[in-house]
Amino acid sequence: MKFMHSHEPLVSGGDDDPMASVGNLFDIALVFVVALLFALMTRTGQDIFQGKTRAKVNEAGQIEIITREGKTVKHLKQSQEKAEGRGVRLGTAYRLEDGTTIYVPEE
Repeated sequence: MKFMHSHEPLVSGGDDDPMASVGNLFDIALVFVVALLFALMTRTGQDIFQGKTRAKVNEAGQIEIITREGKTVKHLKQSQEKAEGRGVRLGTAYRLEDGTTIYVPEE
């Protein structure tokens, strides 16, 4: 039974180099940065590829509508021309005192 009792310890005392764990910390930081990069890409990637529409009022009080679809940008301005044609009344829009607009459809 001599072979079962070894004089050498099973676990060595370890490295005496304090810089040995810095490599592991660098690997962990690199994985963390890549994960953040993927999270940012998925979060903002949806906004980049989808169309956006923005409406604003300029200094003259006219409404400007800016629409982006992919790489195409359309800029529409309110004109003083009156539209003509046939149609059906869909409802009524009201502007409240706080500036919000509500739409009430007709039934």
